[in-house]
Amino acid sequence: MSEKLQAIKTAVENGKVKVVAGLVEEALAAGEGAKEILNEAMIGAMSVVGEKFKNNEIFVPEMLIAARAMKKGVEVLAPALKDAGSEPIGKLIIGTVAGDLHDIGKNLVAMMIEGAGFEVLDLGVDVPTEKFVDTLKEDPSIQIVALSALLTTTMPAMKDATDALNAYRKETGRKLKILVGGAPITQAYADEIGADGYSEDAASAAELAKKALADLKAGK
Repeated sequence: MSEKLQAIKTAVENGKVKVVAGLVEEALAAGEGAKEILNEAMIGAMSVVGEKFKNNEIFVPEMLIAARAMKKGVEVLAPALKDAGSEPIGKLIIGTVAGDLHDIGKNLVAMMIEGAGFEVLDLGVDVPTEKFVDTLKEDPSIQIVALSALLTTTMPAMKDATDALNAYRKETGRKLKILVGGAPITQAYADEIGADGYSEDAASAAELAKKALADLKAGK
């Protein structure tokens, strides 16, 4: 990896929000490819951050700031990526279910999944079940829906959303994966409500989204 790419990778890993944009501009000016900057430096950095989080070497604040640093770099990189014809690896929508206003965990998951190379459409909090289904109808390129809940009282709303998404999938034959997560959610609950996947934290969510995409491509 070149010095320029390594500098970006280190800056993202360490959450240096203020310097990342300048480093990306310098790298582009020096002739580094936009795809290399994204994949090797930025996505590479977020993989390291995700591993450190899973190993309890860093915690949510550090993870959030690294994700923000990446976001800042991607803003600068976006026009060059478009010119280079770089496409996201997949498209995902995420939202906190109806009745639940918590967004920190959901935002972190969205940023980590974006950091894994996805295009992420964030529907926000207190999202009605119909909104998830309507968004899918409007955009046939969406492959994955991620549902978040932080309150035990909104777990039934997650079940409602999953039921509606499963009904839509069955009715249309659309290839789609439904992922769930949040403090009160467990693998057993995910299985019970008919979700395709569950992750217990933001780093695992990015891995889960990649696995879900690979399964879709493999026809699973």
